[in-house]
Amino acid sequence: MKVRLRRSHIKGDLSAMSSKSDVHRALICAAFSDDECLIRTNCISDDMAATMGCLNAVGADISYDEAEGGFLVRPLRGPVREGLIEADCGESGSTLRFLIPVFSAIAANVRFLGRGKLPERPVSVILSELRRHGAKVEGDKMPFTIAGRASSGEYELPGDVSSQFITGLLLSFPLMEGNSLLRLSTELQSSPYVDMTMDTMSRFGVRIKRKDRSFSYEKGQASSGYKSLGIYEADGDWSNAAFFLAANAIYGAEEIRLRGLRQDSIQGDKAIASILSELEGGVDVTMDASEVPDLVPIVAAAMALFPGEHRIVNAGRLRIKESDRLRAISEGLTGLGASVTELPEGLIINGRNELKGGATVSSFNDHRIAMALSIAALFCREEVLIDGAEAVNKSFPSFFTELRRLGADLEIIEA
Repeated sequence: MKVRLRRSHIKGDLSAMSSKSDVHRALICAAFSDDECLIRTNCISDDMAATMGCLNAVGADISYDEAEGGFLVRPLRGPVREGLIEADCGESGSTLRFLIPVFSAIAANVRFLGRGKLPERPVSVILSELRRHGAKVEGDKMPFTIAGRASSGEYELPGDVSSQFITGLLLSFPLMEGNSLLRLSTELQSSPYVDMTMDTMSRFGVRIKRKDRSFSYEKGQASSGYKSLGIYEADGDWSNAAFFLAANAIYGAEEIRLRGLRQDSIQGDKAIASILSELEGGVDVTMDASEVPDLVPIVAAAMALFPGEHRIVNAGRLRIKESDRLRAISEGLTGLGASVTELPEGLIINGRNELKGGATVSSFNDHRIAMALSIAALFCREEVLIDGAEAVNKSFPSFFTELRRLGADLEIIEA
């Protein structure tokens, strides 16, 4: 699918999408809890559906019911399904990396499948650690199979590879047979995502104790791994709201009034507010991406539209996301007329008041690239064609519908 966008001014009210990061975690906790749960959301994205499908594959009963306002979760009862189970993670890195240790903890015999760039994303660090604890793993890259049960005990992971491995292991601890401890061999990056995991687990009755680089779990906090909440209210998503907050900053006014964002949210991506405030202050801004890597595409787009020499640093891990995001956003913004220099670990962006446009740019099959370039296109003198725009379905299926409702001049061109 392609989308043609012309310079236009968007404004109006918008409800923040439910956070897929929050929903992933809540679905896993609810699927292994002691009673049914309703996870209230206002959307279902491809990534959420992938986690739901994988949990159903091992024996949970989860459905998305729009009338009920979210996901109805009937937890796994008894042993997991027998025989080889296929877990299709789609293109969701969170689904894959969270569920590898979780499924190993419940002794599921699972073959992990995926599409797009997902099979290229590294998983060997968690597979090696699970092997060390008794899991039987065939293969080191997708498709691979895990069988047997990983034992409780002491685990060690690097803190600077992916916080998703850490999240997955913490989520698995209540499903193992005894007490467990995770030590990090390096400093933790993207720590807000781990904080979110611990917060969600605590809401489902499980406490993880953290001390410096160690995370410990004591068995017996819940009879079935987790305690059901009955109703779980998913957070509004600061990550997706960032695209519209950036438009507000570029306009210099609160043209889009976002509802449903908690100012006290534990989500790290609420840092978008302070980053945009710096840009509005008329200074050269340096963004350290180590804690909030998902914000890089939209922050880069915003930097391109604020005069000054801006930098994004400590962003090397973005090269192994849904796309090589440093290359993707650099090429996309350059195609729109921005001045962007790509570095091994970041970007240098010389911002200006507007962009030329008049080009076809690729989403690189990456939802955050598609949305960031769409916002930038609204500030281009000439029309912009975005190729592969359907990538937004991964996290924000109604993105272009909402953009049009807010007044964007856009045309959807089906393939």
